[in-house]
Amino acid sequence: MTPTDIAQVQTYMRKRFANPRIGLIRREKKTDSVEVMLDDEFLGVVYKDVEDGETCFHFQMTMLDIDLEGL
Repeated sequence: MTPTDIAQVQTYMRKRFANPRIGLIRREKKTDSVEVMLDDEFLGVVYKDVEDGETCFHFQMTMLDIDLEGL
């Protein structure tokens, strides 16, 4: 992902989730994705997908059953 991609997706996610603490961090040895962080907590990964001249971004977030305990 380019620096422009990262800035645009980060701005979108901050607005969409109404949380300015969301940050996108480059991944080591990966160019097609970034890590999504909330302060120091890892939330997931955003992947860039370009197919047939169209670009989209996929946000993948995994929640473990222990994350849901007590809710």
